[in-house]
Amino acid sequence: MDLQAFRDSIAKSRPPAGLSPALQALWWDAKGDWDKAHERAQVRDDTAGMRVHAYLHRKEGDQSNAEYWYRCCDAAPSTLTLDEEWQELARALLGQS
Repeated sequence: MDLQAFRDSIAKSRPPAGLSPALQALWWDAKGDWDKAHERAQVRDDTAGMRVHAYLHRKEGDQSNAEYWYRCCDAAPSTLTLDEEWQELARALLGQS
């Protein structure tokens, strides 16, 4: 799946089958359901999940919690806009760096 197909899928009621928990988190975030996105980001304690978790707390406005999760996955806190960070994460998780 490419970024455009992923974005197009957001119009549907459920995420596409086969998405990783981190991509599901980004999908739910794009739908405006922060709680569901946060839940999905925590499903696996892996780098992808921690990175999306950091983004979600940054979006929430909880910078100290976001910085904790950025540190957990050895990533510098993002200086991108939230939209740019979402797109960067989606591309990376879809394998389109």
